[in-house]
Amino acid sequence: MYSLLLAIIYLAFISLGLPDSLLGSAWPVMYRQFGVPLSYAGIITMIIAGGTIISSLMSDRLTKRFGAGLITAVSVLMTAAALFGFSISGSIIMLCLWAVPYGLGAGAVDAALNNYVALYYTSKHMNWLHCFWGVGAAISPYIMSYCLMSGAGWAAGYRSVAGIQIVLTAILFISLPLWKKPSADKGHTNSGAVSLNLFQALKIPGVKLVLVTFFSYCAVETTTGLWASSYLVQYRGVNTETAARFASLFFLGITFGRFLCGFISERIGDKWLIRYGIIVIMAGILLVGLPVGTDVLSLFGLIVIGLGCAPVYPAVIHSTPSNFGRENSQAIIGIQMASAYTGSTFMPPLFGLIADNVSIGAYPIFLMIFAALMLLMSERLNITVSKKSIAQSDKI
Repeated sequence: MYSLLLAIIYLAFISLGLPDSLLGSAWPVMYRQFGVPLSYAGIITMIIAGGTIISSLMSDRLTKRFGAGLITAVSVLMTAAALFGFSISGSIIMLCLWAVPYGLGAGAVDAALNNYVALYYTSKHMNWLHCFWGVGAAISPYIMSYCLMSGAGWAAGYRSVAGIQIVLTAILFISLPLWKKPSADKGHTNSGAVSLNLFQALKIPGVKLVLVTFFSYCAVETTTGLWASSYLVQYRGVNTETAARFASLFFLGITFGRFLCGFISERIGDKWLIRYGIIVIMAGILLVGLPVGTDVLSLFGLIVIGLGCAPVYPAVIHSTPSNFGRENSQAIIGIQMASAYTGSTFMPPLFGLIADNVSIGAYPIFLMIFAALMLLMSERLNITVSKKSIAQSDKI
C-alpha cells in the first residue's frame, strides 16, 4: 500500500510539471497569431501564478477538510480543463480567463504534497518526486514542438497535454481509497501542527531569508523556462521549432539532475546541495550569455542551468522541518510556496517589459542578478540556522 501510494504521488508530480513549460514553447507562434506584444506572455503567467499564490495559502485548510488525495485529483482536473480551454481560445482575453483555473489547480496540491513528502519521506524521495515534475515539464515542449513542426499548430499541442491530464485525473480519482489509510495513520502528527499566519512566521529567525531564496529561485527558473525560446529566436537567430526543442533541454537538465541527486542527497545533505546547485546555475547563465557566434554554448548553458536548478527546490523544501521545526513546517511551506509563486508571478513579466523596451539580450544579466541574490540569502540562512542550533545546545 505504501509503495502504491508513492507511485500515485509520482504521477501527481508529473501532472504538476506537464503544463509548466507549454506556454514558453508555444508563445513565439501564439503572440503573432493573436497580434499582441511579446511581453503579454508575462501577463498570462502572472495570472496563473497569482492563482497558485491564493490556493497555496489556502492549502492547509483545504487539505485538512477534504484530504490530500481529493485535493490532488480535483486540482489536476482543473488544470486539464484549463489546458483544453487554452486550445479553443481565440483571443488573449480568453487565454487570461482560462489562466485562472490553470493557476488555482496547481497551488493547493503543490503545497500539500510537498509538506507531506518533507515530513514523511527522505531527501532521496523528495528529489525523485521532483524529478517526476521535470518529466512532465520536459515532455510537453516535445509535444508542442511536434505539433508545430507537423503543421497541427499550438492548439493541438495544448489539446494533447490536456488529454494526458484527463487520464492522470482518472487514475487519481480511482486511487482515492489509497489516500485514506495513510492519511489516517499520519493524522496524529499533522493535528499537532501550529497554525501560523504570515506575520507570526516572519518573526521566526531565518524565515525571511528562505522566502527571498525561494522568490529568487522561482524568478530564475520561470524566467529561464518562459523566455528561453524567445531569446534563442530573437537574439540568437534560431528557428522557432529548434528553439522549442532547445528550451526543453532546460527542463531535461532539471529532471536528470534530480534523478542523480536522489542517489547522493542523503550523503551530501540539503545545505550543500543548495550551495552547489546555485553555483552551477551561475555557470550555466554565463554560458548562455557568452557573445560567441555559435548556438552550441547557449544550448549547453540551458542544460547546465537546469542541472543547477535540480537540487535547489527539493532541498529547500525538505530542509524546512529541520530548519524551523516539524510543528511549523506545514504553515511555513505554504508561505514558502506563496513566496515562490510571487517570484513566478512578477519576474517573468518584468523581464518581458525589459525585452520590449530595452533588449531581450538582457536575458542572462537578469538571471544572474537573481542567482546571486539566491546564493547570498541561502548562505545567510545557513549562518542563522547554525547560530540557533548552537544557542539551543548551550541551553541544554
